[in-house]
Amino acid sequence: MRILLLNGPNLNLLGAREPEKYGQIPLARLEEALRAQAKAEGVELDCIQSNIEGELVDALQRAAGMKPLDLGRAPAGKCTACVFNPGGYTHTSVALRDAIAGTGLPVYEVHITNVLNREDFRHRSLIGPVAAGSIIGLGLQGYSLALQAAIDRHVKGAAFPLEKRA
Repeated sequence: MRILLLNGPNLNLLGAREPEKYGQIPLARLEEALRAQAKAEGVELDCIQSNIEGELVDALQRAAGMKPLDLGRAPAGKCTACVFNPGGYTHTSVALRDAIAGTGLPVYEVHITNVLNREDFRHRSLIGPVAAGSIIGLGLQGYSLALQAAIDRHVKGAAFPLEKRA
């Protein structure tokens, strides 16, 4: 099984950009920790970060098993689910919203900060209404929680470990 970790604009600057908001851990270290978490569950984790909206759309389509133009920034194969921090595109990208809705890929939206405690324009997510779930404001731990939810629901087949099916 394979899950896609997808990060949008400016998340390549984790650890350096506004560390008081986003923490001091760089993206590479976060990806390493999440890959280890996934591996412990028998899951491969593909990690992609792009500042380009179209590349994010292509990655979602390819993760769903569709065949967009191959621009070299795509998961290694079809994915079971996606953990996605769309960054600033959360509030503006109809294209990403439509890609999620159109592919049927279960996407878990993650935001490091509590977007509801920030500027008014950040209070509206175009992604949330088509996401399988959203985790906001829990720092980098939100990624781990979203990954575990994706594994539990789409790899193990249970919404909560106590609900495992026989």
